[in-house]
Amino acid sequence: MFVRTVYVTGDPAKAEAAIRVLNNEGRELLEERPGYRGADVFVDRELGKLLAVSWWGAEAARRNSDQVMRERRGPMLEPFAGTVAVENYEAAVFHSVQPPRAGGGMRFTRVEFAPADTDLFVETFRSSAIPRLEAVPGFARCSLFVDRQRGRGMVGSLYVDHASMAASRAGQAAARSADAAKAQVTVVGLEEFEVVHADVRPG
Repeated sequence: MFVRTVYVTGDPAKAEAAIRVLNNEGRELLEERPGYRGADVFVDRELGKLLAVSWWGAEAARRNSDQVMRERRGPMLEPFAGTVAVENYEAAVFHSVQPPRAGGGMRFTRVEFAPADTDLFVETFRSSAIPRLEAVPGFARCSLFVDRQRGRGMVGSLYVDHASMAASRAGQAAARSADAAKAQVTVVGLEEFEVVHADVRPG
């Protein structure tokens, strides 16, 4: 699968209005597009951050949706959006053990790596990170996004509630350090969000 991520910052007091639009008008618009496989919406209410992820069955389907989404994105996110960053990735790994829940937690890590090491990173994530995550109480789902040309990626792990995510921090910090060294990646960002909506249909 392939994904488009939209990372938005703005006034925390106006975040709820943006969430409502994304969960209604935004979702309806996406569902009209061929090849659409679902969407996630995550929020940091305190700082005023939104992360929206749309999932596509093929790169062409994602690309074909770019123009209409680009035209509609600004009006949908007003007046919340102060900054908007859009990125495209290959979803190299999608692994789910139970459905995420609204109000749950999502931790995502930004990484950089040599493009030639992309497959090493993906294999390390499959063989090392996933088994560790499956052992964490409250773990729901994880994914790995990669940009093979630029050598950039995002790792997302979802938990059924915030308490489960918080309890996993120490153990995942140690695992993240070990896996980063093994996969030859550099962690350049680490954030946590609340799950607003998470619905992906891999098939």
